[in-house]
Amino acid sequence: MLETCWRALEDAGIDPESLKGTRTGVYAGMSNNDYRHLILGARENAEAAAGLYSVTGSSLSPAIGRVSFVLGFEGPAMVVDTACSSSLVAVHQAAAGLHRGDADIALVGGVQAILFGRLSALRAKAGMLSPNGRCKTFDAAADGYVRGEGCGIVVLKRLEEAEADGDRIWAVIRGSAVNQDGSGPGLTVPEGPAQQRAIEDALARAGFAPSEVDYLEAHGTGTRVGDPTELGAAAAVYGRGRAPDQPLLIGSVKTNIGHLESAAGIAGLIKATLALKRGVIPKHLHFETPNPMIENEGLAVQVTAEATAWPKAGRPSRAGVNSFGFSGTNAHVVLESYGRPGTPAGGELHFAAGASRTVPLPAGSREDAAPRRRVRLLPLSAKSESALRDLASRHLEWLGERDGTLSAEPGAGETPLSDLAWTASVGRSHFRHRAGIVFGDTASLRARLHDIAAETGMSDRAAAGESPKVAFAYTGQASQWVGMARNIYETEPVARAVLDRCDALLREWRGTSLLDVVFGDTASGSLDDPAWTQPAIYALECALTALWASLGVRPSVVVGHSLGEIAAAHAAGVFTLEVGLGFAARRGDLIAALPEKGAMAVVFAPESVVAAAVAAHNETSKGPSLAMAADNGTNQAISGPEADVAAVLAHFEAESVRTALLRASPAYHSALVDPALDGLKAYFDGVAVTEPELVMVSTMTGERLPAGTRLDGDYWRRQARASVAFSQAVETLAGLDVEVVIELGPHGVLGPMVSLGWPASPESPAPAVLSSLRRPSRDESLADVDGSFMAAVGGAYEAGVPVRLEGLFAGEARQRVSLPGYSFQRQRHWIEAPQRRRGDSGHVLLGVRHESPRGEIDFETELFVSDPAWMDDHRVFDHVLAPGALYGAMAASVGLAEGATSAVVEDLQMRNPLVFPTASADDAKDGSTVGRKVQVVVASAKGGGASQHVEIFSKGDGEEDWTLHAEAEVSEVATRRVESESADFEGLRRRLSPGDVAAFYRAKVETGIQLGPSFQTLEAFWSGAGEALGEVTLPEGVDALDGAVHPILLDGCFQVFSAARSHDDSGDSIPYLPFGWERLWLTGPLPERVICHVRLKERPNESADDDTDAEREV
Repeated sequence: MLETCWRALEDAGIDPESLKGTRTGVYAGMSNNDYRHLILGARENAEAAAGLYSVTGSSLSPAIGRVSFVLGFEGPAMVVDTACSSSLVAVHQAAAGLHRGDADIALVGGVQAILFGRLSALRAKAGMLSPNGRCKTFDAAADGYVRGEGCGIVVLKRLEEAEADGDRIWAVIRGSAVNQDGSGPGLTVPEGPAQQRAIEDALARAGFAPSEVDYLEAHGTGTRVGDPTELGAAAAVYGRGRAPDQPLLIGSVKTNIGHLESAAGIAGLIKATLALKRGVIPKHLHFETPNPMIENEGLAVQVTAEATAWPKAGRPSRAGVNSFGFSGTNAHVVLESYGRPGTPAGGELHFAAGASRTVPLPAGSREDAAPRRRVRLLPLSAKSESALRDLASRHLEWLGERDGTLSAEPGAGETPLSDLAWTASVGRSHFRHRAGIVFGDTASLRARLHDIAAETGMSDRAAAGESPKVAFAYTGQASQWVGMARNIYETEPVARAVLDRCDALLREWRGTSLLDVVFGDTASGSLDDPAWTQPAIYALECALTALWASLGVRPSVVVGHSLGEIAAAHAAGVFTLEVGLGFAARRGDLIAALPEKGAMAVVFAPESVVAAAVAAHNETSKGPSLAMAADNGTNQAISGPEADVAAVLAHFEAESVRTALLRASPAYHSALVDPALDGLKAYFDGVAVTEPELVMVSTMTGERLPAGTRLDGDYWRRQARASVAFSQAVETLAGLDVEVVIELGPHGVLGPMVSLGWPASPESPAPAVLSSLRRPSRDESLADVDGSFMAAVGGAYEAGVPVRLEGLFAGEARQRVSLPGYSFQRQRHWIEAPQRRRGDSGHVLLGVRHESPRGEIDFETELFVSDPAWMDDHRVFDHVLAPGALYGAMAASVGLAEGATSAVVEDLQMRNPLVFPTASADDAKDGSTVGRKVQVVVASAKGGGASQHVEIFSKGDGEEDWTLHAEAEVSEVATRRVESESADFEGLRRRLSPGDVAAFYRAKVETGIQLGPSFQTLEAFWSGAGEALGEVTLPEGVDALDGAVHPILLDGCFQVFSAARSHDDSGDSIPYLPFGWERLWLTGPLPERVICHVRLKERPNESADDDTDAEREV
């Protein structure tokens, strides 16, 4: 139910998580509860949680409540049980709830799972089921139905709201009705008059004449009583006013998929809906000879024995859907088509697409024509890397199935791929494992999807954070390039509005267009002229700030490098766009008017080294001194007269230190700008500035601006002259726990400096660093960097920034289309197998005792992989194998069960292993496991005497012969005298070496023997050459066996044997298992804790002639 509800919402193009806290209802038909039978027969679990989950997991209402709980729905959640009409009655209830306002959206349907074969047997015995496994509805040979299983969910919404929201609308419910048979021949006998009334009531609510309905999706169980009754009722109503050449078309989905019982009604409704949308009614199967009633009574019906085109009637197509319960509850729903049936002109991709919806522009944006975005973002997400890879594979398949449509319009800006991106953006939930795929056409989309689908292991993508802390970093001068804003100006109305506003202001102030300069009209001015550089960069950065804001991305922290600090201040609310632009323009004018421009350069060396070189140069130079213009961490900017800058660069180049002269950059932050400082301060005379609304890191100090700081004229005067402390500012960002840094500027200049200078630590890991725009390289054109902003958005999405992806389509009219749904990574969590072993009678280990007239005795029991519970913990090469200790314990228990006070098992030989076969799919489905019947046969010893001969056999289902597993001689007194002596355990522990229990069991796994928790009985052991001492304890959770020898304790003693043998660590990787022994002597049942001392007759790696301790036994 939960998975199918999620899929239904995705099919509708609705993000399931967007409905949290809304009045979304869940209505579902559920009747049979096979799972409860399995729960009641399952192995008991003493944990309280297991009991709670068993209760909630075996009741019907929590299955619906769980959907609302997980998805956060707050509308009605109800189970409807009217037997076979349950899910269509649920549709009626959901529609009524929408009309009343109980819910704004409803998920409605039904589910049926066949898990308990007994119910099918009872139906067959009652004559309900077809003996030959075919549902032959309306055929003369109809003899019952075939049970089917499945889950169906549809999403219902008030029509006007679905249209307004651009939802994918398949059909419209025009009317529905529910009633009851009342008194009649029998509870399960259908009543024709009641069925007629249900159809009439639904038609009345729809406002249709019976003849205006073209097709009836019948209940159609294919029974001898049900078919004629339903045909008669349908013909009696739908035959009214119908022309002889327009019979009522009729069919039933039960001939295709069987009778889904509680989900049968929703299956019929879905079939009718698909038929309405496709304009074709599917073939009704197994129809050869019509039911005699059709011809004998001249019913105006036609069974759709072949795929049938929907009749053309000059009006919307209409269908009725019947569903009747054997308890007497009847339901009927009248459907009407929505839109034109068949594949639309746009191709299969837009089949059942939602209504075209124009995405509104933010306030202040104006666009005369829809923007033509040439690059798109496909956001994919999942809850794991493997699910993300599967989702990418499914999108590749989706593209392959639509080659015809996409080959005609391959561009990302064309309708098919744009609607693909739109639906994935607004119609899917977004989880932590993400891929933001930027593409310009079908080929690039395929390539990127293939890269993700082909990934093995963990990718380089980190799981997205939850609303990570974002800092905006604004680039300074020397980052400009001609054409730097053209792409976003042409494609993003929000950015265009800001740039147009700045352009209008500068036209007013200077009489020249800023945009003409930015886009390369040299007659208007040079972009490298500070008079244009500074307002151009400011305008672009403000446009990017607005563009990110339109996507819901706003910073928690802002920082600007030199000139970039003006845009950072505007973003922090210090002054308006217009004030900031005027200041950038004034700053540019003042710098352009400097009597000496000077130069700037960067030196890739530590700050202390460069500062020392600058200081040394200044001591010998005349005139204005060189300045340390910026500490960028990995490089230092120097500024001053051109000759002085050249001299210092020559010094470093002679030492093979990398340097770079900044293009067309005056000597910012040096004494050469002093003539401009007073003018900068004067600009703010009479200009209102406010305190920053955001955390702002000043690159003049490298620190966070203290509360109460006013960025007035004095501040900007000092800021223009002081060195830029960007390296310290990066450290401050780290201290503020910034997780994502987005650079706003013409090119990615600050990003690399942030990444290289970040003081990464476990407490402050390196952030995701993104550049909003990118300058084309020498080999690229402007078109090659068309997707740079979209790539930044994709990076922000992958980092977990809450991006309002709808904003990427502002100003466009888009439709929701059918896309691949979530790739669920299913894990099996089935209940433990039912306990099919003996009842309470019989021996706890041997089972039920039988005695023949000849005096022979045998015990019989059953063993399963899961019963006893410890059996599954003994595996050899991945197969469940009965432990050898089990045969010894059974043989010893025979004597004790017959009243002996001690037991001696001699000459035990194991003949064949008892290996449990892997459960088949059917066994796994009904919760059972393959078991074996076990018999312990006791007879007089072959040589006579007081001993008894014991044989242990087993046989599986379907096997004719019994398999002998072990045989032994059992007596109360040993045939040989057994010596015993007291043991000095403390002395043994001192003499032997303590063993590593965990390493012991790991070594077992390496040899192919997998001992689960139940068989990890060693608490501690000590070993030496050919000798070991072990403390063997019954593990917690393993019940003791009263009056019997526990196989697990005996197996623990065998493990001590293994410790004695493996002490020398000879590298032998052969698995050793017991296959027999001479003698086992027990004075009674073993306690829950024993100490086992082992000394081997022949030590490993010693010759048999070494008779040291040769006569000692265990």
